[in-house]
Amino acid sequence: MDRLQLSSIISVLSSLTSHPLWFVASILLYLVVRLQSKSCWRPRDCPVDLNGKTAIVTGSNTGVGRYIAQDFARRNARVILACRSEERGRRAEREIRQRTGNSNVHLRILDTSCMKSVREFADRIQREERRLDILVNNAGASGLPTAITPEGLELTFATNYLGHFLLTNLLLGVTVNAVRPGVVMTEIMRYYGLHLRIIFNLIGFFFFKSAEEGAVSSIYCALSKEMEEVSGKYIDSDCSLSLPSPTAQDAALARKLWEASATLTGLSEDGTGETH
Repeated sequence: MDRLQLSSIISVLSSLTSHPLWFVASILLYLVVRLQSKSCWRPRDCPVDLNGKTAIVTGSNTGVGRYIAQDFARRNARVILACRSEERGRRAEREIRQRTGNSNVHLRILDTSCMKSVREFADRIQREERRLDILVNNAGASGLPTAITPEGLELTFATNYLGHFLLTNLLLGVTVNAVRPGVVMTEIMRYYGLHLRIIFNLIGFFFFKSAEEGAVSSIYCALSKEMEEVSGKYIDSDCSLSLPSPTAQDAALARKLWEASATLTGLSEDGTGETH
């Protein structure tokens, strides 16, 4: 973006914000949005200790995943940081250890866009770990270029959904729930152009959750007594049980999605990750 474009954006924003009524309306809207999205459940008030338990958090080198992993580490869990970038993952590993005093935090490389990487990661976890108590599928990306992976999968679809579908089935535990963090200020827009990032960050500064706030609903789902033995549910950003969209409640459609996902990832009916 050149200086002329940047000046144009600033000029438009200045004209929009110059009227006093805009300022008052913005403050009111900000308060309403923040109050509606704020959860009454606070991780720091939860006394749960995770000593002796193992947790995996994908995409945990930054944003929401970083705060989830840090919370688990503070509770003395063995935490596996499942990250694509070794450089960024090592930095997160080092910083989480320093901030929590928990040295039992370890990086394992995982690229959710690559099913081969997912299988290698799952195989390593099964070889090295005696147990797995918590799996948080947090990694995701937006604005990726339209591309087909070497395995013939659409890049964004593989990164955000198929990789986690396969990983969850290879490491499946007892309970599985879907969690909505809300609209959160993270690096999710890093693949977009400067123009969109400026607008996103400007709006987000006033109205979006911080990454730490966005982590709350996932931590609640993993730790709270209210969620013990709860499975197959949708947890909203305020930590309440909610109904998903009518489309998500369509059992026939869900079965078709499952079958298509199993075919695309090579997941067999017995969950071995290989088709027969």
